[in-house]
Amino acid sequence: MLNLGILAHVDAGKTSLTERLLHAAGVIDEIGNVDDGNTQTDSLALERQRGITIKSAVVSFVVGDTTVNLIDTPGHPDFIAEVERVLSVLDGAVLVVSAVEGVQAQTRVLMRTLRRLGIPTLIFVNKIDRRGADPGRVLGELAEKLSPAVVSMGSAAGHGTAGASFTPFDGEPAFAGRLLDVLADQNEALLAAYVHDEDSVSYARLRAELAAQTGEALAHPVFSGSAITGAGVDALIAGIEELLPAAEGDPEGPLSGTVFKVERGPAGEKIAYVRMFSGTIRTRDRLRFAGEPGAAREGKVTAITVFDRGTAAPVPEVGAGRIARLRGLAEVRIGDTIGLPRKVEAQGHFAPPTLETVVTPVRPGDRGALHVALAQLAEQDPLIALRQDDVRQEVSVSLYGEVQKEVIQATLRDDYGIDVTFRETTTICVERPIGTGAAVEVIAKEPNPFLATVGLRVEPGPRGGGVEFRLEVELGSLPYAFMRTIEETVHETLQQGVHGWQVVDCVVTLTHTGYWARQSHMGGGFDKSMSSTAGDFRNLTPLVLMSALAQAGTTVEEPMHRFRIDLPEDTAGQVLPVLARLGAVPRAQFPGLLAGDIPAAGVHALEQQLPGLTKGEGVLECPFDRYQPVRGPVPERPRTDHNPLNRKEYLLRVVRRV
Repeated sequence: MLNLGILAHVDAGKTSLTERLLHAAGVIDEIGNVDDGNTQTDSLALERQRGITIKSAVVSFVVGDTTVNLIDTPGHPDFIAEVERVLSVLDGAVLVVSAVEGVQAQTRVLMRTLRRLGIPTLIFVNKIDRRGADPGRVLGELAEKLSPAVVSMGSAAGHGTAGASFTPFDGEPAFAGRLLDVLADQNEALLAAYVHDEDSVSYARLRAELAAQTGEALAHPVFSGSAITGAGVDALIAGIEELLPAAEGDPEGPLSGTVFKVERGPAGEKIAYVRMFSGTIRTRDRLRFAGEPGAAREGKVTAITVFDRGTAAPVPEVGAGRIARLRGLAEVRIGDTIGLPRKVEAQGHFAPPTLETVVTPVRPGDRGALHVALAQLAEQDPLIALRQDDVRQEVSVSLYGEVQKEVIQATLRDDYGIDVTFRETTTICVERPIGTGAAVEVIAKEPNPFLATVGLRVEPGPRGGGVEFRLEVELGSLPYAFMRTIEETVHETLQQGVHGWQVVDCVVTLTHTGYWARQSHMGGGFDKSMSSTAGDFRNLTPLVLMSALAQAGTTVEEPMHRFRIDLPEDTAGQVLPVLARLGAVPRAQFPGLLAGDIPAAGVHALEQQLPGLTKGEGVLECPFDRYQPVRGPVPERPRTDHNPLNRKEYLLRVVRRV
């Protein structure tokens, strides 16, 4: 069993290669065409209309003795979240690169991530039949921009013509020499054996070492061909079978799996796509699953299907190494771990979305239905990060880019019958504490109206450390339920800081607690007017926390991207003034290259203007880099809560009195 991802920059031919692999394996009789909208894995109407992959899709075929679950992933950067979730379930990958356009910005982002995660990766240089194809040039780009440990597995002939072909190398001295050069960098024993006795390093030994190093993501075999004509695809299939490692896992071991996709069936029921790493799930099993952070939830499996030669087949059980669709888990979410978490979870490889927009229904009567629809979309894509503003009756969503906005609009129209418009896209900032602040409110002491004592201290935490909750009180000083309520409320409250942005990288310490035990009047029942409840702590904590945070002070930081622009030398003069207007800071300038930093707010405008400024030849790479303090006026984000920074307003809303 091999769970294989197909990844690429948009338009490199990834979905076409998937069709060719399925045809070669006998799964389909006719090869679909992306432009015609009849491919196996692009099932959404919008995917067929636009000719792009939006959602990951799984399809199965057999190669020799290996059953391959092939996962076709989106190539457009706006849907990088889909790719991120797929990476956590892969045994290997094929990275597709166009022989015409070569290595592009998204190709580099994907390869960096694959190498960092140690995912065994083959490279397929596609479209060698297209005019302008230059496999030799692209091979040089692969070595220069992706990894020096790339090995061409054959030679392309007739490139740029319909008769282009790929012939695998098979023991030629030059190929063996290139293999030795690459493999010896990672295996000194191999080099020593060759120096001591050349004949001891046979071609068979080199191929075995290539498979071993490919399996460890140290070497990357490169095949060339055409998904449209089929050239080179047989060689790629042989490489998949020989060079990529099979799935591991013990079906008899402790249960462990990851939910990497959630969709809804015809009746609205949830269907969870699960990669099994250990153990076995059977129909009618009761499963516990949890995300991070989040309490464990439970559900009973009512049906299991696995992917088998192009179809989804019902089975009574599914074991380690396989991918299955589970029904019956109504509370399941993307990213949930079923059973034991893996030692190394492949999560969070790409930056979070840094843009957001308000979604408004064209018909005011659709407001309630819009919220339900967006909540369902957020189930399928948690990085949409739905934000409900009850005060203004508005809903906003997080985005990676403008194409994603178009997809959300079309999905709401086609699947839910809701027409929407969007406000202008804005940048999502964050807040960080810059000092230390503390506050405490004591039970039965003015001006505290709640039957609870809460004291909190807020101070800066390490960058990337998130929000850490600490105790400076004894664990037994407060019932566990109340302690848990305080911690949960701290995390909820810090979604909106002094300026309305999410507070990150801080330490919150509980310094004071107090409560009134459960009491009643003589001969009467429980009286909450003289007994503390979780609600008292839930309502008091935001007042204390925001008072401490305001005392500590915060700085608002905006997302910054690193940009690299490859462009004709004579166009740099036109690009530099535009970069300045967009707030970019060039850090390096060489003939044909500009590099530096640019605020997220300017990235989309740069993408739109670059082709016109560079005669269509500019290539932009612009990954998220970091957050840095905003220059100029501090942006304020409208609050969606009861605003604990305004005590009078907060108490009026929460307890109907001041």
